[in-house]
Amino acid sequence: MTKLLLVLAMLPVSLLMGQTYPTIGNVVRLDPRLDQLVAKDARIEVLASGFVWAEGPVWIKPGTSAVASGTSTAGYLLFSDVPKNTIYRWTAEDGCQPFLTPAGYTGLGRYSDEPGSNGLTIDAQGRLIACEHGDRRVSAMPLAGLGGKQTLADRYQGKRFNSPNDVVTHPNGSYYFTDPPYGLAGKENDPTRETTVFGVYRVSAKGDVLLLVSDLTRPNGLAFSPDYKTLYVAQSDLSQPVVKAYPVLADGSVGTGRTVFDASALVKQGLKGAPDGLKVDQQGNLWATGPGGVLVIAPDPKGGLGTLLGRIDPGEATANCAWGNDGHTLYITADMYLCRISVLAKGAGF
Repeated sequence: MTKLLLVLAMLPVSLLMGQTYPTIGNVVRLDPRLDQLVAKDARIEVLASGFVWAEGPVWIKPGTSAVASGTSTAGYLLFSDVPKNTIYRWTAEDGCQPFLTPAGYTGLGRYSDEPGSNGLTIDAQGRLIACEHGDRRVSAMPLAGLGGKQTLADRYQGKRFNSPNDVVTHPNGSYYFTDPPYGLAGKENDPTRETTVFGVYRVSAKGDVLLLVSDLTRPNGLAFSPDYKTLYVAQSDLSQPVVKAYPVLADGSVGTGRTVFDASALVKQGLKGAPDGLKVDQQGNLWATGPGGVLVIAPDPKGGLGTLLGRIDPGEATANCAWGNDGHTLYITADMYLCRISVLAKGAGF
């Protein structure tokens, strides 16, 4: 961190204003197919640093109701610093600024070492959907116009969630999210736990909450395939570091899951990180944070294990990623850093 800050300090102001950023890490190429997704001269740029644990990036597209508030006509990025209980906003014009605090815990005193918001997304109404550790809920907040936060879900069958972690939206108006124990002060042994599972849940457009998956030990990031027929879920348990795929059924529930990637070999290599955030590109490739950065995985069309094409490795434990700008930019939250890399692939939804 000290070396990077020195590099930033030594850069001329004109270069910083011209959006020239220092670079870190490297792209590890394991399969020739990666060259069609990430150019050989692509570099990981550091946009901001000094965070405790950056998470949950989401790009707010220009032209949406969220941007209509005048924050930035070119779009902007929001992301969480979970321990700081703050959501930050980054734009090319203004850099990084606090956007919302408190972001995940509105109580008094110290709650835990991860009280803030984690995963963020935008729904069809242009609202910011946030997984809030401290308040143990999934919330919705308009980014334009009037209105404060609304609780989408904070319990299942009368029992409070542990600490909702990541969330994705479905075109039918429902929300899917994971609920591991990371935001609790005592983690899995916290005395305030009310549910016995670390589940994957669905909130319907009517507000009904359904438990979809109950047999994962540490469900974390999740993403839909481009056609919304498959729900991918990452498990950040280093004894079972896998990404699972679940068929999405007509009623919004999911079928039996299968493993599409096992990161055990990467864990054994001593690479930093665990399976965490997930995104997909328009071709259906997975861009999954895990041991060694962002893992670019080509799913097996026959239903077997996917192929690791390579890694975008910032050199730090990598939490999450998000497509932005025109869909060819991947924003990355890696420990204390906010990074980005320009790629040839295009994100789903762009």
